Amino acid sequence: MSECLKNSVQLPRNCTFEPEDWEILSHFWYPVALVREVGDKPLGVTLLDETLVVYRAGDEIVIAQDLCPHRGVPLSMGSGDGKTIACAYHGFRFGEGGKCVRIPAHPSANIPKNMHLRNYPVREQYGLVWTCLSDDGSRDVPDMPHWEEQEFQQITCPSIDIAGFAGRQVEGFLDVAHFAFVHTETFADPNNAEVPSYMPKFTKDGFEAQYRSSVGNYPIGVDGRAPEGFEWLRHFRLSVPFTATLEIHFPDDARLVIMNAASPVSARKTRMFAPICRNFDKELPVQDVYDFNLRVFEEDRLLVEAQKPECLPLDPTLEAHVMADRSSIAYRRSLRDLGLSRFFIA
Repeated sequence: MSECLKNSVQLPRNCTFEPEDWEILSHFWYPVALVREVGDKPLGVTLLDETLVVYRAGDEIVIAQDLCPHRGVPLSMGSGDGKTIACAYHGFRFGEGGKCVRIPAHPSANIPKNMHLRNYPVREQYGLVWTCLSDDGSRDVPDMPHWEEQEFQQITCPSIDIAGFAGRQVEGFLDVAHFAFVHTETFADPNNAEVPSYMPKFTKDGFEAQYRSSVGNYPIGVDGRAPEGFEWLRHFRLSVPFTATLEIHFPDDARLVIMNAASPVSARKTRMFAPICRNFDKELPVQDVYDFNLRVFEEDRLLVEAQKPECLPLDPTLEAHVMADRSSIAYRRSLRDLGLSRFFIA
């Protein structure tokens, strides 16, 4: 590690990333919880190996390091009342902005500044709670097409845990050649495996790719057929490092947008969040969307967890490629352009 990096970055305990990679990744925004999961009780989460506590302080959601500054007990072990949380060891209470508001052993004494929590910025978007561990103001939460439009229904699916690296998971989401082999129980046709030509276009945040084919997107066993000769358009948008959206153009100007926000718990574990919006079938039970989404991502999860090496090789000579892999190649290039290494796993 360079001397400059040593002086500027405090790495989490047992960090599984290369220090230089962690420093780069820490400047991006990631979701850590669903808004509806954050209640009175403090919630413990992990991002980039940093343990965090998420809690409500009135109208505010607070994200801070999950350690009481007094004796280092995780605050996620404690209790809350919707306004403050209390440490399970000595009852120290913390409220808005992570400030310590009460020390029960000395209720009338002034509270020193070193008793306040180290907190992080918070954004509530797409039904998710996002944070950034090293916010310098240069980046924001990735965009999701159509989410704010009145005619679209907003759905925030439960998260999915994956025993694999976020980069591998995102690359699988961007992959257009695996449908006929991985998703034949949910929506794909095993006899339709050919990938028509497409070309990614680089953007300031990553890249976009518009992929047209005859592969449909209606769930197997559910009524719904496209007109003869209908060409399905899938519009992928990547926001580095680990967030992508897929906008699927259905018949009759129907649209379905899926966000794949892969939150790197560590270099070996990912928590995947999937907000969805659509302008059709809005009267159907939301639980059906949850269930189908889980089935699709479970099909992907099995492959991601089995891939070797576990990291995502950014050197293009380390794995073989075909023309259908243009999105994968563009993704790896986008990560290299950030200055990232090979995502070495310690």
